Amino acid sequence: MRENRVESIVKIHSEKGLHVRIAAMLVQKADRLRRKYQADFYIKREGFRDVPLTSLLLVTSMRIKKDEEILLITQGKNVEQAAAEMKAFLESDFLESERNMDQAELSQVDTLLQEHMITAENIYSSIASGLIVTDKQDTIVIYNREAEKLLGISDREALGQNIREVFGDSRMTQAMQGKEAVIGYTQTIGKSTMVGNTMPILENGERKGTITTLEDVSQLVQISWEFEEVKELKEKYYQILEAVQDGICVFDQKGIVTYVNGAYETITGDKVREGAEILAFDEDGSAGKILEKGQKIMGAICRKKNGKSVVLNLVPIIVNQQIMGGISVVKSLGEVQELVERIQQLSAKTEYLEEELNRRNKLNPAFNRIVGVSSKLYEAMQLAAKTADNNFNVLIRGESGTGKELIAEAIHYSSQRANHDFIRVNCAAIPENLLESEMFGHVKGAYTGAIKTKIGKFELAHKGTIFLDEIGELDKSMQAKMLRVIQKKEFQRVGDDRTIQVDARIIAATNRNLEELVEKGEFREDLYYRLNVIPIWLPPLRERREDIPVLAEYFLNKIGEELGREPKYLAPDAMEAVLHYSWPGNIRELENVMERVHILADGNQICRKDLPHYICENYINETYISGPYREERPDSKGEIGEKDGKKTGNFEPEKEGDAQGQNREKTGKFSSSIWTEDRIYPWECYEKEIIQRALKEYGSYNAAGKALGLTHKTVAAKARKYQLE
Repeated sequence: MRENRVESIVKIHSEKGLHVRIAAMLVQKADRLRRKYQADFYIKREGFRDVPLTSLLLVTSMRIKKDEEILLITQGKNVEQAAAEMKAFLESDFLESERNMDQAELSQVDTLLQEHMITAENIYSSIASGLIVTDKQDTIVIYNREAEKLLGISDREALGQNIREVFGDSRMTQAMQGKEAVIGYTQTIGKSTMVGNTMPILENGERKGTITTLEDVSQLVQISWEFEEVKELKEKYYQILEAVQDGICVFDQKGIVTYVNGAYETITGDKVREGAEILAFDEDGSAGKILEKGQKIMGAICRKKNGKSVVLNLVPIIVNQQIMGGISVVKSLGEVQELVERIQQLSAKTEYLEEELNRRNKLNPAFNRIVGVSSKLYEAMQLAAKTADNNFNVLIRGESGTGKELIAEAIHYSSQRANHDFIRVNCAAIPENLLESEMFGHVKGAYTGAIKTKIGKFELAHKGTIFLDEIGELDKSMQAKMLRVIQKKEFQRVGDDRTIQVDARIIAATNRNLEELVEKGEFREDLYYRLNVIPIWLPPLRERREDIPVLAEYFLNKIGEELGREPKYLAPDAMEAVLHYSWPGNIRELENVMERVHILADGNQICRKDLPHYICENYINETYISGPYREERPDSKGEIGEKDGKKTGNFEPEKEGDAQGQNREKTGKFSSSIWTEDRIYPWECYEKEIIQRALKEYGSYNAAGKALGLTHKTVAAKARKYQLE
């Protein structure tokens, strides 16, 4: 298929132009769009050839400023869409987060990045050797001034071009194709003869590019060939040129230094002079091995007694199959180490500024999964965020479906334990006879069926966080064992007498009134105080109705994205009904309803008729009868408040002393009308009320299952179905 090409003029609006950070964003964007549209992007300005947008160094080197116009070139298959998207990105302000940062912070980051680039450019320019660096596509990305002089080709002609297009099929381009270093090859271009050294840039065994240095030896070659009678001298200096790097020291077969340049002493710190014995400076015996065996040593890292570290290359001088001496070539690591240190400093500074930005945002990004705008929810999240930096126990209170587990996750992932495990345990979903084994593990043979040793939840949560949901469902014996873990930070596996130390932060959650359970003797008071160090109350959805539109929109968009469909929205009449429904299942019930209407509603608009009947049909005279629950509107009788010192919401029992009204804090009251009215409700309404009554009466899945003639798994599944957990 023939590739298409689109050219468009782009004006840069970014305040600082295409500096390093913006260039990095462009490279990432270009790479994503290339894979998405199978298109390649280039930019062009006056004085430069087409520069690929996938090269950070090339884009940065163009130094494009604000209000400058450049040419965007798009080649490939789906070029129209690709070009439009890239053009829009180039003309944008790039980083939304830049608006939230102080100008001083931005300038500081930009200054450090620019200093890094200026330093790198000065280093490249000051190198006495010709320097050519290519990327993994063999595109020339660095080409210094000495390379221009040696090769007679300007940087504008070379940068951004494929190495073969510029220099053809030469010894140098051949050396750049492999994964092995090629040292000391000769390269003749025009009238110049050079010695080249090519090193591959490897990452995980994959070639990412090459670094080539070139030294002009034209005059030495000419002189050496003019004096045929000094063959030995010619051979010696030919091999010196084969290994030339920076510091050079030549010694004969007896180890006597015959030549040393000034750079050698500067790099090594050794005061080596002609006539000295090389073995006196040969700290690791490398020179002795060269003279004895004639084997070269390349790329050895040598630490001198004076503390300097160098890269050492040792090459024997062999003439007529005899070892005539050796060449020691050293290169300083100082410049490389300095650059690494500057990069590390820059990285550390960037991390610091990012942390400062996060602090300015008040809440850790781990809380971003929690959707809502109400002040009550925000207060709860602020309190949760404050607990992240300590290891105190947290007790999250709230009705079922209010997002207690999301808050627990946010605390964990915004704490120093984020890199360790977050272990979830639903205390009500595990049978009592298996709960101790699940919590603390067991050893092989501890009881019938224990065929192997099992690690418990607390042990899995070591160094991390364990989330104990439905903590109020624990029986008294398990509460005592749980208290020991909290107090002593130790436990024993079932069937084992060995004590295991554990460092796990405990976050508990419940929708039950623990104070009432303590008064009745059903929950240990000492365990209650151990868990209730930092209490967090999550308000039910009926107490933060301003979050309902936000949550509904969030769920509809999320479901549409998962299904690959256009997002749907609630019509005004549907939104009115949703806002006045009591949502006894809270956020979990809201998400369930949004999933249902998104699938069943025709078109993109969800009307009241598309809602479940218990939401849309029972809304009469501003009063909502929500299936087996009844709730008044917040502005009518039964305003949210306190009764007898307890939060009541707007749930009221039909009769004073009604047993079902005693737990109104958790679920509201049951309406007997579902059993006495002539109207027939769907089967799910009856099943939901039966399961809920059994759970209220017996308190656990096991006991409720026995009363109903069902297994505890069936009761747990039904409870999850109707958001009764």
